[in-house]
Amino acid sequence: MKATLLLKERIPFREDSFAELVLWQVPAPLHGSNHGFKYRLAFVRSGVCLVRFDNEAGKGDHRHIRGKESKYAFVSPEKLVQDFLREARRADDEDRDA
Repeated sequence: MKATLLLKERIPFREDSFAELVLWQVPAPLHGSNHGFKYRLAFVRSGVCLVRFDNEAGKGDHRHIRGKESKYAFVSPEKLVQDFLREARRADDEDRDA
């Protein structure tokens, strides 16, 4: 089985910000993950990535929020997207209030 692209979407938030979501189903888990998905989801404003969820080989499932990295407990692709969008909206709202 080859990798299968499940999601590739760019979501505009404002004129200077967007979210990009890319999700693949892979034939075997990446080193550090225990599921069959490869993903990278990013929220970017003015060229700066404020929120990113990914599972690069060797590091496993993790997230970066305003420069701080922490582990992420992957449950499902749907939950991943939901969790990511919640953090992206939070970052967008925090900046709006500033």
